Amino acid sequence: MLDGMTAHLERYMDLLSARQNLVASNIANADTPGYKTKDLDFQFEFMGLVKGQHPQTIEVDGLKEKADGNNVNVDREARMLAENALRFNLASTLLRGQLKLVQEAIQGGGGA
Repeated sequence: MLDGMTAHLERYMDLLSARQNLVASNIANADTPGYKTKDLDFQFEFMGLVKGQHPQTIEVDGLKEKADGNNVNVDREARMLAENALRFNLASTLLRGQLKLVQEAIQGGGGA
């Protein structure tokens, strides 16, 4: 009962963690000449995680490049951090709900 949903949520949270690391790296390199913003194709990567593959990074197209060749947009990265936090909170809530159902089943249905 728990395995399917929990496994998908666990993989989703792993993907969120990978994205969080990329965004942090982008921010850390905001002033590095020639650095190109990296991200994940989130939907594609989630399907890959479901199949057991490791996430692959991509360079983000369409961002304005500075004179030094760097294209990190700190506002975009801050938005990505906020979006990632919302997604992680949602996944955590869903996972807690799944665990609560199991706990209630073990304890005999939660008392009716």
